[in-house]
Amino acid sequence: MTNLLSEILPIDSEIGLDGHLRIGGCDTTEMAARYGTPLYVYDVHTMRTMCREFTQEFGSRYPDSRALYASKAYLGPAMARLVASEGLGMDVVSGGELAVARAVDFPPEDIFFHGNNKSPGEVAEALDYGIGRFVVDSFHELDMVDEMARQRGMVQPVMLRLSPSIDAHTHAKTTTGILDTKFGFPIETGDAANAIRQALAASNLDLTGIHIHLGSPIFELEPYTLGIDTVLTYLAQFIPEGLDLRDFSPGGGFAVGYVRDELPPPISAYADVITRAVRDRSRDLGFGEPRLLVEPGRSIVARAGVALYTVGGVKDIPGLRKYVSVDGGMGDNIRPALYDAKYEAMLANRVAEGNEERVRIVGKYCETGDILVKEADLPSPRTGDLVAMPSSGAYGISMAGNYNMNPRPAVVMVEDGQSTLVRRRETYDDLLAVEVDPGA
Repeated sequence: MTNLLSEILPIDSEIGLDGHLRIGGCDTTEMAARYGTPLYVYDVHTMRTMCREFTQEFGSRYPDSRALYASKAYLGPAMARLVASEGLGMDVVSGGELAVARAVDFPPEDIFFHGNNKSPGEVAEALDYGIGRFVVDSFHELDMVDEMARQRGMVQPVMLRLSPSIDAHTHAKTTTGILDTKFGFPIETGDAANAIRQALAASNLDLTGIHIHLGSPIFELEPYTLGIDTVLTYLAQFIPEGLDLRDFSPGGGFAVGYVRDELPPPISAYADVITRAVRDRSRDLGFGEPRLLVEPGRSIVARAGVALYTVGGVKDIPGLRKYVSVDGGMGDNIRPALYDAKYEAMLANRVAEGNEERVRIVGKYCETGDILVKEADLPSPRTGDLVAMPSSGAYGISMAGNYNMNPRPAVVMVEDGQSTLVRRRETYDDLLAVEVDPGA
């Protein structure tokens, strides 16, 4: 299993007798031939296992807890149904994500609507669907939700997102708990206090709790303790003013293993630190224990997903580097170009062969920065080989685009030796369908 990078591949991964990578009992080379590449393969068993691990690890330590799937990591109707079947709530950040939830009749009371700039249309759709909570991120939104709830003759439960000015030591573009960020009401400027008081005074809002999110991915445990202690201590002053802290969320940001030598703490470690901090600080401050809400997204789907690509051209620059071009790239996984994210790679059709050389895996998009893996040790790649990139289940498809007018890839889910298409590959007709040609 060493060659399989077993810590970062889906749980149900193995090498077949033919030397091919198999996921969920399905041969990756057969799936590539059937569905084409680029192709994203999600292992259902891995996703269900991760859902259950969050439920068990947090619930066993803090019974009044709930995991909410952060759907921005990856969402489609099949994923929404899986999440609902595992008893998780859902965190959405757009009207589009809400539309997916509505399409599968996801329980509205289990939906939490995040985002720093919700539109009036999105707020109206969420109110009319009866979502459980808005996680309010601005004074503009506070006014808007209050007024639109008044128009409907209803009182809408809300939480406020606060910014505690704590650095989680993650990438600058995914750090969200510091002062200099677009997210949340800052504590140190006084905005947090003003927002709490405004929400408490609003006749059509029910302030049920507070949310923070420090960033992602967070490999360290200390920022959670510091964030929870800081925010709960700050909130104590508002209890005499009427704050009833029924919900508290330290957010998500749980890290995953993208490369074999950078593995995260187990979920149990995150659960230990977070539940202890909430319980101890709540007890010390006389809060009682609020419902604890955690928001795993990446940690549910990243390991479950593997991206498959077909090798095209191979360019060897003697003494410098060998470039291996594949039929996908930054259009279906922009994370390496955007965040300098690291991934491992393997040849899915030649897994059992030993590594022979170090290569750079690059995409087909017209950008020098279209690099998927800067350094991959592989058997000497040839045109037609099948490259597999583990831990590709989070954000690749969600952030995918049509740069160079390339269609986005297909997605399949695998379980018990069966593969099921859950998102078909886009066609050129799909790309042209949204265009309006006045001269036609």
